[in-house]
Amino acid sequence: MAVGKSGSVENGSAENDFVLLMNAAFYVLSGCFQPLLMTSLKDAGVADPTCQLYMFFYYLGPASFIFTLSGDRSEWPSNRAIIKAVGIALFDIVAAAMNYTGASMAGPTIFAIVYSSVTVWAALFSQLFLGRKMNLGQWMFVLVVFGGLMLTTGGSMHLGKDVVNGLVLILFGSMMHALTYVMCEAVMTVGEHILTIRQNCAIQGIVAAFCYLLWQAVYTYPRFEDKIWEPMQDAGSTIAYASYLLLAFALSNTVHSITFFHTLQKFPGGATSAGVMKGLQAVLVFVFTDWVYCGKTGGEEMCFTRGKFLSLLTVTGGVVGYGYATQKRRQIELREEAGYEQVANIGMDPLEAVN
Repeated sequence: MAVGKSGSVENGSAENDFVLLMNAAFYVLSGCFQPLLMTSLKDAGVADPTCQLYMFFYYLGPASFIFTLSGDRSEWPSNRAIIKAVGIALFDIVAAAMNYTGASMAGPTIFAIVYSSVTVWAALFSQLFLGRKMNLGQWMFVLVVFGGLMLTTGGSMHLGKDVVNGLVLILFGSMMHALTYVMCEAVMTVGEHILTIRQNCAIQGIVAAFCYLLWQAVYTYPRFEDKIWEPMQDAGSTIAYASYLLLAFALSNTVHSITFFHTLQKFPGGATSAGVMKGLQAVLVFVFTDWVYCGKTGGEEMCFTRGKFLSLLTVTGGVVGYGYATQKRRQIELREEAGYEQVANIGMDPLEAVN
């Protein structure tokens, strides 16, 4: 069947929208699996926070994308782009260390809530460093998402000094992580020396994996018996089961990383949209945690509550509203661009036409 030009464009647009939505879904869901796997790794005795063995596997998956790049050196990024990606990776390692240290002090629920402040920080940094403007509607829904997450903090602030210190670490770690969102978007979209999604994923994964590999050699290996092997035996974990969990953790972050970079480069709103999706992910973690772990491991923090349900509704509404506001803004921008080009094509000064 022949398809007209207009129909082809519409079909292509529909296919692109479907790919974007599927990518966003995998980005959110893969992010939900990671804290669930972390709980399983902890129960299995292989999640000692000083060894960071799981973080080596966390970055090993994204590093594997190096094998998908062409062997032709001319198709590789410039040295300047590679240096930028290496710098971002080192910055991200510091942010991750602050976040996970804070999580060990404040607990997983507070971590999920405070870490989701990347929604607000990413929006702010996008304006400061990328020149992206957000209208009142977009800002309103970003704040709705953040407000929905804050609904879950009510019963968590009485746990003492460690919680406060953990909150501070997570807050600064979240700010730094949000800045990595913006830097990653910039290195893939701004200037002459840019990276593709796979290049960025591979380079940052290799740098981080190498740093954690050095840590395993210097710190973990001499303490493997006390820090890893004995806790595994106490938990009744086999080498096969521990390996399965670590590889699953690597696979989940492989999916999460590639969909994350795709979101930064392709999804309307870039870093800000990724931050809003992270907010939705944090609340969905509560739902999945209740299904998988409530009454089986941990305490009350593993169970779903009325407050978390209200938070889920609020965050979901904010995500949907933000997506709608972003789409409407983009439609207005496209109409303005089309009008500008049409006036220019007939030889009239666009400024005169506007006036």
